[in-house]
Amino acid sequence: MNRKFLIYFITAGILVLVYFMIRDTLNQPGVDDMKAGFKEVSKYRNANNTGPIQRVYVVTVKDTLWRELEDYGNLMPHTKYGNTKVYYFLEGKNVPQVLHPGNVNFDKSYNRFCLALYEKSAMSQVVFNKKPFN
Repeated sequence: MNRKFLIYFITAGILVLVYFMIRDTLNQPGVDDMKAGFKEVSKYRNANNTGPIQRVYVVTVKDTLWRELEDYGNLMPHTKYGNTKVYYFLEGKNVPQVLHPGNVNFDKSYNRFCLALYEKSAMSQVVFNKKPFN
């Protein structure tokens, strides 16, 4: 009798543990849960799959919740030894539609409208700059 009880008890414990693991996996917060109202306008990714991959995104926001802007950047894809940049612009302002590789990713006339820049470098170092072109 004790052996059956122990087996049932261990099985129930494992099932409860699996339930909590699945529930936590399915209830992870994402971009839709953020209040800043993110909308991806344009993106660039170089075609090089053997060397460093460069990703550049232009995102508009409804509100400048700085913590959420940085969290959004952390959710963006990043490749080891690659570089990911996310430029944030206020919704309804001038926003670049065409992006280019390299250090300068869009026309300089848009610099004054840029709210923030999130950059994750090749060594996974994160830099978040408010008003990067001022």
